[in-house]
Amino acid sequence: MGKSIAYFDEPTDFSLVQGGPLFQLLLRTGLVRPSMDLVARRIVVISLVAWLPLLVLTLLSGHAVGGLGVPFLYDIGAHARFLLCVPLLIAAEVTVHRRIKGVVRQFLERGIVTPEYRPQFEGLIASAMRLRNSMLAEVVVLAFALVGGYWFGNKYVETHVPTWYSAPIGDQQQLTAAGYWYFCVSLTIGRLLWIRWYFRLFIWCRFLWQVSRQIPLNLNALHPDRAAGLGFLGGSVFAFAPVLLAHSVVFAGVFGGKIWHEGATLPQFKLEIVAWMIFLLLLVLTPLLFFVTQLANARRTGLREYGIVASGYVAEFRRKWIEGRTAEGESLVGSADIQSLADLSNSFEVVREMRLVPFGKVTVFRLALLIALPLLPLTLTMIPLEQLIDRAVGVIF
Repeated sequence: MGKSIAYFDEPTDFSLVQGGPLFQLLLRTGLVRPSMDLVARRIVVISLVAWLPLLVLTLLSGHAVGGLGVPFLYDIGAHARFLLCVPLLIAAEVTVHRRIKGVVRQFLERGIVTPEYRPQFEGLIASAMRLRNSMLAEVVVLAFALVGGYWFGNKYVETHVPTWYSAPIGDQQQLTAAGYWYFCVSLTIGRLLWIRWYFRLFIWCRFLWQVSRQIPLNLNALHPDRAAGLGFLGGSVFAFAPVLLAHSVVFAGVFGGKIWHEGATLPQFKLEIVAWMIFLLLLVLTPLLFFVTQLANARRTGLREYGIVASGYVAEFRRKWIEGRTAEGESLVGSADIQSLADLSNSFEVVREMRLVPFGKVTVFRLALLIALPLLPLTLTMIPLEQLIDRAVGVIF
C-alpha cells in the first residue's frame, strides 16, 4: 500500500486505477508502469491469454470452422468479448487515470473547495485511495469473478445448439477442452475486468457523495457554465466512454450471435437494449446527481441576492430616467446606465437558467449515441444493407 501512495505527486492526486494488489502484480510482471504506460502490451498479453488457447484447442478438435452449429471462428459473442471488450476495458484505465485526476484537481483550482476545507478534501481523497488499495476489497472482487459472475452471465453464454465450447445433452451441458478454458480462464479474466470497473465506479460515487455532503462548496450562480462552476463534472462522464462502449460491444456480440445462429430477431431484445442503455446512462450520471442539493441552494441564493441588486438598480434607473431626476445636461443617448441595465438583465438570466445538475441535454444525448453505436450494425439483420443504401440515396437525390 505504501508503494502505491508513493506514486502521488501531491496529496490531491487522485487515481481510480493506479493501485491495489493486482496493480502491484502487473508492476512486477512488467505489464504496467507507475505512469500507466505499456497499455498496448497489456492488451496483447491479456487478450491472447483469453482468446488464443481457444483458437488452438478448437483447431485441434476440428471445432474452429465447422462440424457444429456454432464453430469458434463464427462465434461473434466470444470474439466481441476477448478481441474488443477486453482491450476497451484495459485501455479505459489510461483514459480514466488521466482525466479523472484532472477533474478532482479542478475542485481546488476553481476555488470550489476553499482553502479552509482543503485538509478535509484531501482526507476524502486519502480515504478513496485506501479503499482502492484494499486487499480485502480486491479479494472480494476476485471471488465474485470466480463464482458470482458465472450465474449472472449464464443466460447469455448457453445456447440451444451445439457449439465449440459445449453441446446440450438432455438438461446438461457437456464442455469441450476449449470449453473448460473458456469457462475457467477466459470468462474469469473478462469478469474480473468488469467487476473491477464496477468497484472503481463505486469508489468514484462514494468520493463524490462525500464531497457533496461533507464539504460546503463555494458555488457561484453567475458562472457561465450554467452549473455554478461545477460544469466541469459533466465532462468527467466521457472518461468512462471505453467502459460504456465495452458493455455495448459485448451486448451486440451476444445478440448478434443469437440472431445469426438461433434465428432470433432484433425486436426480441428491445426491452434488454432499452434497460441496459438506461442502466449505462445512470452508471456514469448518477454520481453527478449528488450535487443537486448544493446547486439548488446556490440557485436560490443567487436569485435572491441578484434579485435584490436588480430591484435596487431598476428603482434608481426609473427615478433617474423616467421620473426626470437626471442630472442637468446628462443625455440618455449613449448613457452607460442603459448598458449596465442590459448587463444586469443578462446576469440575472444566467442565474435563472442555472441547471440543478452539472450536465446538460447534449451530454445525455452524446452518451446515448455512444452506447447505441455498437448496436447499430444489428439493424442490418432487419433491413438489408442494399435497401438502406437505396433509401438513403432516394432521400438525398
